[in-house]
Amino acid sequence: MRIGLYPGTFDPVTHGHLDIIRRCCALVDRLVIGVAINRDKGPLFSLEERVAMLEPICAEIARETGCEIVVHPFENLLIQCAADVGASIIVRGLRAVADFEYEYQMVGMNRALDDSIETVFLMAEARHQAIASKLVKEIARLGGDVSKFVTEDVETQLLRKLKSS
Repeated sequence: MRIGLYPGTFDPVTHGHLDIIRRCCALVDRLVIGVAINRDKGPLFSLEERVAMLEPICAEIARETGCEIVVHPFENLLIQCAADVGASIIVRGLRAVADFEYEYQMVGMNRALDDSIETVFLMAEARHQAIASKLVKEIARLGGDVSKFVTEDVETQLLRKLKSS
């Protein structure tokens, strides 16, 4: 069984993330969505909220694709998380050259820690390349329309969260 790990903070999950998840399903039998705690990024949503946002969306994608998808929170090293869930592949989405430069360094470090786990890069589809969770939050915070960047449910939760904070 091919197991892949797609890690991220997913704060919030965007159509760009969902595009990568769907495309990952063609590469693996089981896909683990690793939801990183990453306190350094200061997420808007709690870990529990991000997991709760992802689970129903991933369940739908699993039904559509036939791929088993599991949402898995983690706080340890990415390479350790991959080993913990039995992943032989880490999938990373790329939007731009700047993403590649950072990811290139990460691959080198991960290979030094465990060279049995491969990293695969998937380029975001052109229509999703500009979508970044950080920008989605900023647009929503300033009263802009984010409906083309996130699902309706995520938009509702995002607007509710921003009102309460």
